[in-house]
Amino acid sequence: MNSEKIFSDDKDYIAGTYARFNVAFKSGKGAKLYDFDGKEYVDCASGIGVNIFGINDEEWKKAVKAQIDEIQHVCNLYYSEPQAELARALCEKTGAKKVFFGNSGAEANECAIKVARKYGNTRYSRNEIITLKNSFHGRTIATLSATGQDAFHKYFDPFLPNFRYVDPTMDGIYSCYTDKTCAVMVEVIQGESGVNCLDFDFLRQLEKFCKDRDILLICDEVQTGNGRTGYMYAYEASGIHPDIVTTAKGLGGGLPIGACLLFDKCKDVFTYGDHGSTFGGNPVACAGALSIVDRITPELLLEVQGKGAYLKINLEHIKNVVSVSGMGLMIGIQTTKPAREVAAKCLEKGLIVLTAHDRVRLLPPLTINKEEINFALKILNEVISQ
Repeated sequence: MNSEKIFSDDKDYIAGTYARFNVAFKSGKGAKLYDFDGKEYVDCASGIGVNIFGINDEEWKKAVKAQIDEIQHVCNLYYSEPQAELARALCEKTGAKKVFFGNSGAEANECAIKVARKYGNTRYSRNEIITLKNSFHGRTIATLSATGQDAFHKYFDPFLPNFRYVDPTMDGIYSCYTDKTCAVMVEVIQGESGVNCLDFDFLRQLEKFCKDRDILLICDEVQTGNGRTGYMYAYEASGIHPDIVTTAKGLGGGLPIGACLLFDKCKDVFTYGDHGSTFGGNPVACAGALSIVDRITPELLLEVQGKGAYLKINLEHIKNVVSVSGMGLMIGIQTTKPAREVAAKCLEKGLIVLTAHDRVRLLPPLTINKEEINFALKILNEVISQ
């Protein structure tokens, strides 16, 4: 198999939902990837924030292979050791009381929506959820309904009712709040719309607003979670305490898994038959995720904060860079050039980056080293400052 054959088969047999760049990767190690011609690339995308310990991480592989040698799948009618261990680890790290496992961020957010609506309906006959403009919560019909971007709403209506989109201000919240509001759902950093960081004062005011009215506060940490921002979860940086936290992407280290973390108010909302998943909490995915969670230490988080600060300071001095946003190793770069064009030219020079609307987006492995960071800065400087 070679690249041209892969391109041809992809075009012939795979639904055309992705605007792919013209490369097929064959192998890699850490923050390095290699295509079918042997060309080397530095990876500042990590599979959209998934491979947080890089490609071919030895500890992750060891955990996954060990579980495959035991049992690859058991349905949720029975108990699973890796699932129980992962749930305990997540609860101990966050203070959550219960966890529901799915297979993706969208499924984690679907779960959060169901918990919020049952909580509101059974107590107050409330079922409206406020989300923010420019948010992104997934591609299922429910999570698209929750997403506050018109671009994602074309062609797929009718959507689920009782979602309201507001500006990320308390005036926006007050303008849409009604006696039917059961929850407010936010991303601390809106990744897909350009790495937009919410104001911490707003988040703290929002938390008080919700607690005063017994409205659930949901933090979507699908992209920001698991050490990405230099915190276990990004909401910790603002000092707030949400009622529900959703996560996925980096949690699995490369295997599909999503988790909905339920805190005190919500821990017993679900009862038998309320929700379920055939593959959610799969033993192999959980074993891999446990090897990830156990290594997200305070020391690692400090390293992520330092690497992020180093990147941002240097990026801000590149000619034609308008602004730099983000936290830790989740960075958005607004330039005077089209983001897609920057990403394509970086790829030609051996650097993999992402885009998010008008911004170049960086989501490198948390273990990326200084030599690789400096290479990324060199290429970005060459491409952006031309």
